[in-house]
Amino acid sequence: MPQRLSSDDVSFLTAERAQTPAHSGTVQILQAPEDGFDYDRLFTLIRERIAFVPRYRQRLRSVPAHMANPVWVDDVDFDLSYHVRRSALPRPGTDEQLAELVARIMSRRLDRDRPLWEVYLVEGLEGDRLAILSKTHLAMVDGRAGIDIAQVMLDISPQPRSSRPDTWSPHGAPSSAELLLGVANDFVRRPTAAFELVKGGVSEVRTTATRMLATAEGVVQLVRQAASPAPPSPLNPEIGKARRFATVDLSLTDLKPVKDYHDTTVNDVVLAIITGALREWLLMRGEVVRTSTTLRAIAPLSVSGPDEADGPNHVAPFVVDLPVGEPSPVVRLQRIAYAMRGLPDVGTPVPALEIAGVAGFAPPTLHELGARTATEAPSRVYNLMITNVPGPQVPLYAAGALLVGSYPVVPLTRGHGLGVGVTSYNGGVFMGLNADRDAIGDLDLLASEVRSATEMLTDTVRGSRGRGRGRLRTAGSPR
Repeated sequence: MPQRLSSDDVSFLTAERAQTPAHSGTVQILQAPEDGFDYDRLFTLIRERIAFVPRYRQRLRSVPAHMANPVWVDDVDFDLSYHVRRSALPRPGTDEQLAELVARIMSRRLDRDRPLWEVYLVEGLEGDRLAILSKTHLAMVDGRAGIDIAQVMLDISPQPRSSRPDTWSPHGAPSSAELLLGVANDFVRRPTAAFELVKGGVSEVRTTATRMLATAEGVVQLVRQAASPAPPSPLNPEIGKARRFATVDLSLTDLKPVKDYHDTTVNDVVLAIITGALREWLLMRGEVVRTSTTLRAIAPLSVSGPDEADGPNHVAPFVVDLPVGEPSPVVRLQRIAYAMRGLPDVGTPVPALEIAGVAGFAPPTLHELGARTATEAPSRVYNLMITNVPGPQVPLYAAGALLVGSYPVVPLTRGHGLGVGVTSYNGGVFMGLNADRDAIGDLDLLASEVRSATEMLTDTVRGSRGRGRGRLRTAGSPR
């Protein structure tokens, strides 16, 4: 029988609006190989690898009278060319033009009558580069049933690995009678399934708390903080349909000495950098920033739970208050490190090497799992979402093209005007800033403040060891 969507999956569908499309994305910047890289090459690569992600050839099918959650069924009319698309920038395309294109594409909802994903090849980038933008609905990836298409396209060698033979043949669409029979069978095997049909009537906090308490112990923190709304801020307006996108490149060579010198983690350093950037951004906007001012971030982390089967695809939600009112970059870092060490013990953070070994390049999938986790939280609990995923520190390739950057595009939810995604890869730290177009028209200013905040922290250890500074770039400038 077809696989039924979980209550979590359905929640992403029912909550989706034109202003809040429920998909995540990844912008991968590639250096073209000597023999070039074109649409046909990408199309062939995805055609050969799509067998690794069977959900990408399935679509949604509703149950008659909505007697149960929808199911995934094979798309008997699956058309790969609909999902793999081609775009181009006027040569030589600038990074600002690419960022604008990404913002426009990510603003559009996916077609629910087809499999819920798209991939775009963007040609014409200066420096003989190209971009691959992938967007996937959050209902598609749950850590067990699927991984992201952007993850399976990459290899550790310029020579692509051999793919398994694709013998896929779509199963015929189930009839209405078969779908209803499946509902009856579910009730017999699992009587509690009937209860799930009426869960939609529960309030936001109770529904979220009940669902999350059943899946991760760490959400006790969220339930406790649900009674304490996040501080008011310009990050939490009524958002519209349009988006802005910007990126910043940093270097692990800069961040690791800061981590070592101050006895923290790279994740702490990244959060401190974002905190410092938000502080200056608020001050430049004329906002009142007192020493006690904080912003609350939901920062999902990959952890190994008590069940080893969870593996590094188990993501737990954590909430941390960012001390934007603190003027000292060192004190900001120390306060964040202290707060992170005091988070509930729901498992052991997964090392970067283990994450990198999950079916290849795990960050795209883990960012989506983080976004799923964050969007399940009550919207009033946090000001912004920050996902930070360590990736492999070796070069990767897509059909011979070298991956030089990978930028997450995390979704925005109602009342949240900014989302930040961070991926480390091959010595670089790649940050994607996704924002509401009207509410945060000065996103480039915030991106530039990330550079300043990085320099403030690297300056604290520069006297003991010379090193370069973090560099601001928009999407995928040459390394």
